[in-house]
Amino acid sequence: MKVSVVTAVYNNVAEIETAITSVLSQRGVNVELVVVDGGSTDGTCDVLDRYRNHFGAYVSARDGGIYPALNRGLSLATGDYVGFLHSDDLFASVDALATLFGELGSARPDAVWGDLDYVRKKDPTAIVRHWESTPFTSRRLRFGWMPPHPSLYVRRDRFLELGGFDQTMRIAADYDFILRLFGGGGDFRYFPGTIVKMRMGGASNRSVSAVIRKSREDALALRRAGIPVIPAILAKNFSKIPQLLPWRRPA
Repeated sequence: MKVSVVTAVYNNVAEIETAITSVLSQRGVNVELVVVDGGSTDGTCDVLDRYRNHFGAYVSARDGGIYPALNRGLSLATGDYVGFLHSDDLFASVDALATLFGELGSARPDAVWGDLDYVRKKDPTAIVRHWESTPFTSRRLRFGWMPPHPSLYVRRDRFLELGGFDQTMRIAADYDFILRLFGGGGDFRYFPGTIVKMRMGGASNRSVSAVIRKSREDALALRRAGIPVIPAILAKNFSKIPQLLPWRRPA
């Protein structure tokens, strides 16, 4: 079984090498790294050139933003499963993917996921927030549930069947995709263990306007899925509070 990891990057020379080496250091699983660069001008391409012989696919060209870039990466991926590692994130350990997929045995569920640590931007060893997920139920989906999307790996044929990410969205296309995927039913497996470390300061929470836009896009995704908007958004936001409690963080 092959696992494709898609990394989209634009002008992130400070952190892209950490993300790349995090993928390439994964052991015990057949990993394909697909890199989509949006036409960086800050030296990112120089870093990518040093590793491009290790990429399953690589493209550098202007694009329309993060979701067009992720869809482009999806179209280049050849793995049985596809997941996305942002250019400022990294895997929690060198065995993260092997542990996640090793739990499956011969099973080939539609999707598998684990937990996520939010870490300080300048110090990925400092955990700020621990997102401990749960198994999927349709009831949870109606109350704002979603898996930590950087830890989510989906069968490539399901990604293609659902058409990837909605490129009209700027921030919440991942949530929209999750509602379409899980709302359609299937075989979904949760692994209780931290898979990815995600640096704080992402697009969805870097400004008040971004938070407002994300809420609007979340509401649109929920309406499309036929889920009452207010209860889902309230529950989705309040569910983050326990993640911030110090005693919930891994030792």
